[in-house]
Amino acid sequence: MIGFLSYNAQWVLLSTLLLGMASGLIGTLSYWKRQSLMSDTLSHAALPGVIFGFLVAGSKNMPLMLIGAAISALLGAWLISWITSSTRVKEDAAMGIILSVFFGLGIMLLTYVNRMPGGGQSGLDNFIFGQAASMVSNDVKWLCALAAVVICIVGLLYKEWKLFLFDSAFAQGIGLSLRWMNAIYTAVLVLVIVIGIQAVGVILMAALLIIPAVSARYWTQSFRLVLILSAAIGGLSGMVGTFVSTLGSGWPTGPFIVIAASSIFIVSLTFGTSKGLLVVYLQRQQQRKQVIIASQQRRVERGQ
Repeated sequence: MIGFLSYNAQWVLLSTLLLGMASGLIGTLSYWKRQSLMSDTLSHAALPGVIFGFLVAGSKNMPLMLIGAAISALLGAWLISWITSSTRVKEDAAMGIILSVFFGLGIMLLTYVNRMPGGGQSGLDNFIFGQAASMVSNDVKWLCALAAVVICIVGLLYKEWKLFLFDSAFAQGIGLSLRWMNAIYTAVLVLVIVIGIQAVGVILMAALLIIPAVSARYWTQSFRLVLILSAAIGGLSGMVGTFVSTLGSGWPTGPFIVIAASSIFIVSLTFGTSKGLLVVYLQRQQQRKQVIIASQQRRVERGQ
């Protein structure tokens, strides 16, 4: 299917496959941690850092821009923690505040850069909706390497993640530091967002983190299987969305990846073997039949 694509396009497909898998894994942790909005917030919080990196370098310097994105996202995470621990503002409200403020700042800086001489050709608009095709070979190799690191971290710490999410008191009892686990979780989440914003964009990165995990939950109740399924759905969405975006000139990658992930979500919502609508409908029909049969049996026993 991909034999006719250029060598670089095949590398881009591999990178979005790994990015989708990494997003599916860390998205599962966010979903089970009930912090789905955190992914959205940190994705938007990365935008000002990208633009600051561009302004500092004076040109499109990818390493510097990604470092800026990481610092900006981590600052957003720290501010959320500080607001919730120092005030009476709830966590979801703090996330909403940080999301709005950072994204507004990012758009303001982007407008300023686009009005600079040559700023309109900087390609920074691609960070809004993503443009995987614009990545050069070095970007792709960095993305592949970092995505592989995230996959290894989640896989190697599987038992620790399970204790951290499901039995934090027991985890503390055996010496597992929840503070360090939270720090690792935040760092890995920021890393996925940073490496994904060029391919998917800051607005749609959250969808790639959350949709695979939610889709996987419709198929199984097992945490291990949800992790595996979520990674598979994320990887498949990344590949399909990127492949479709390469068929047209200037087609943004992010929306196609999200459409691919949303299509899988609709299939999961309808046919999922654990909580899918069809399964729930059939179970209710079966229960209704059992109630009717039991009622008929009681009538027969009473001689009616």
